[in-house]
Amino acid sequence: MWATAVGVARVRALESEREKALFRDPLARAFAAAGGLWPSSPPRPDDEAARRGRLAVSLSIVIRTRFLDDLLRQACASGVRQVVLLGAGMDSRAFRMGWPEGTRLFEVDTAGPLDFKASVLGQERVVARCERSTVAVDLREDWPGALGAAGHDPAVPTVWIAEGLLIYLPEDAVELLLARISAQSAAGSRMGLTLGSRGVIERFGADAVPGSAASMWVSEMPDDPVGWLAGHGWEADSHTLRERAAAYGRPISTPPQREERPGGLISAVRR
Repeated sequence: MWATAVGVARVRALESEREKALFRDPLARAFAAAGGLWPSSPPRPDDEAARRGRLAVSLSIVIRTRFLDDLLRQACASGVRQVVLLGAGMDSRAFRMGWPEGTRLFEVDTAGPLDFKASVLGQERVVARCERSTVAVDLREDWPGALGAAGHDPAVPTVWIAEGLLIYLPEDAVELLLARISAQSAAGSRMGLTLGSRGVIERFGADAVPGSAASMWVSEMPDDPVGWLAGHGWEADSHTLRERAAAYGRPISTPPQREERPGGLISAVRR
């Protein structure tokens, strides 16, 4: 997962260099370089199908990043001042986004990636644009307790982000995570999730290189993600990657693999 987070940083660094980038992440290049993935990644098989697969995954990272950036801005505009990034990895939103005064942002991850990240941040001498706290805990453990000890207040609204996370968790762990989020969410809380689309493991995981991100994917989204979240007390909207890519001016030219189903980009409000 740590290496995967550095790989995501490389994708964000490449996007940031585009003339009409969907976002700018000034720290992504430093994370990728420190992880040995800049200026180039290790050689990969030049199989055309594998190349297309890598491009598809990279595009999904770019689109989901922009989608969740927008969600966070909307949450702040609604008055939310607590942000929790679950499985934060090399996320640099605390440093690259503009935050309203009084915003508290918590990055939850294990000690390894947080320590690596801290060393890079120290070298770059950057300052967070909000009150930033790191919470070193495994999400299989009592992370709500650790989050509370770090100062999170469940009595006021929170915006939760689980980006590129749930696909790595078995279904029972996904359910437990969502139950814990819900228990810590006051009315008016927001949530942004990325879910593995139906069929993604079949398309990318079957031939994945051992140790690669796709080889560790285990969980796809339910058939009805909106209904699933409603059962947990959330009013959700579901968006497909294709739909959001078109809205951002990056239309996907390849035809759909199958009839379009509910998408894996989720925004939700706690009622």
